[in-house]
Amino acid sequence: MTKVKLGILLPTRGLLLRGEQPPNIDRIISLANTVEQAGLDSVWVGDSLMAKPRMEPLAILGALAARTSRVRLGTAVLLPALRHPVLMAQTMATVDLISGGRLVIGAGVGGAFNDDQKREWKAAGVPTKGRGRRFEEIVKIIQGLGSGKSFDFHGRDYDLDSALMRPVPTNPNGIPFLLGTHYRAQSPAQIRRAAQLGAGIISISDSPDEFAQIIQQVNEKAAEFDREPASLEKTFYMTVNMNPDLKAAEADAVEWLTGYYGSDIWGTRWGPFGGAERVAERMQEYVSAGAETLVVRFASFEPEKQLETFLEQVAPIFA
Repeated sequence: MTKVKLGILLPTRGLLLRGEQPPNIDRIISLANTVEQAGLDSVWVGDSLMAKPRMEPLAILGALAARTSRVRLGTAVLLPALRHPVLMAQTMATVDLISGGRLVIGAGVGGAFNDDQKREWKAAGVPTKGRGRRFEEIVKIIQGLGSGKSFDFHGRDYDLDSALMRPVPTNPNGIPFLLGTHYRAQSPAQIRRAAQLGAGIISISDSPDEFAQIIQQVNEKAAEFDREPASLEKTFYMTVNMNPDLKAAEADAVEWLTGYYGSDIWGTRWGPFGGAERVAERMQEYVSAGAETLVVRFASFEPEKQLETFLEQVAPIFA
């Protein structure tokens, strides 16, 4: 099968879904080390303040930066509009420095579709209205502060005069942003933002055919901005369960996803659940659609066992 970069979503929320809170992050560090030792590309962490409570993503990545040496360290996905861009720019640049330039930020506007999400925005002191515009301004500010030069920005939500930030990102092109872009959203703004500002895209809910279409749309728009479409990283984030017993895999995954989201929000768009062969086949469908990086999340209360099976039976197929 086709070679592709493989990443693993670490359970910074999953470990909080059942039983007592862990006393430390040793399991997270161990999983990250296992991924690195296996030769995979990256480890990733999700984000939410209160709607889906979890460990703070950039703090976790800072810890992992000090305990790993090669894997890329990513967010899938960060919700920048919940935070102030200047503080966030400093934190990101510091984590990037600790890691030696391995930080990559998958980022999205963030939803406000249910009561939990609405309470999250309110608790953060951020209005839900205009969050797409605010998200775009934040990306521009973080990129501008990363230049290491005096930076001015005058937007509707933020205003900076002669702002100078240290440290700066390790890589000359700055910290890469993979912007959330989904065919099902039918959002020209998503496509434009990714094509204009992103180092690539990250999608979660699309079918392989839909993902191929969103890649085409972003590529076409990138060309309009005189950007090379092939330079944009195409990333897909999928959720699987490796248990070869289909019924057991589905039961484990549904319980986990229901705990994670409060309901099984996407039904058959998750998965597949139930064994290495089914998972590998689905992954190949996304690779054929244009995915260059696949981020894999295990919908399971046994992440170590799931990762072991994945590394033994699936990852070598894509090496």
